[in-house]
Amino acid sequence: MPDRETLAAYDKTPGDFAEGWHAQPTPDDLQEIVRKYFRPGPTADIGAGSGRDAAWLAESGFEVIGYDASEGLLAEARRRYPKLQFGYAALPALEGIGDESFDNVLCETVIMHLPQEEIVPSVRRLLAILKPGGVLYLSWRVHKEDRRDEHGRRYAAFGPDLIRDAVAPYAILHDEELISASSGNAIHRLVVRK
Repeated sequence: MPDRETLAAYDKTPGDFAEGWHAQPTPDDLQEIVRKYFRPGPTADIGAGSGRDAAWLAESGFEVIGYDASEGLLAEARRRYPKLQFGYAALPALEGIGDESFDNVLCETVIMHLPQEEIVPSVRRLLAILKPGGVLYLSWRVHKEDRRDEHGRRYAAFGPDLIRDAVAPYAILHDEELISASSGNAIHRLVVRK
């Protein structure tokens, strides 16, 4: 179950969050990695928010479906991108999404909003919805301690080894910690081939 306070924050003012995200610089670093590692085929954007990354994926030729656990953000995504497909799905279960459904899964800065005990099951579920040989792009904000921001959104603190262990025995293609070109926040990202 996603963190309720985090979902409540997103559902309270989804338009405000969307405006902030869409005003950020283009996430060139994310897009470069996706172009390098994703293969043609069905692609899921898990935690699609207001649809910015899903829209870019579609423009780049990927057959994309965006999923989110916030009904408010889904409404915002559908309003902004009426030609794209968006659906409700929440980590860790991702109910309604079948195993081995996608060639690519993008999960950009989502898992840090989860309760600590749901992070590893969520990562394993993201891998389960990938076809064999598929690619997972996974990133999260880096924090030294669990905290909530001024909106009430949860930010869990955990090290990359937790995620590296969760993706074993699959191949890690990319593993780095950096400052996001878009948000300016410290993030860690992994790209994994199933």
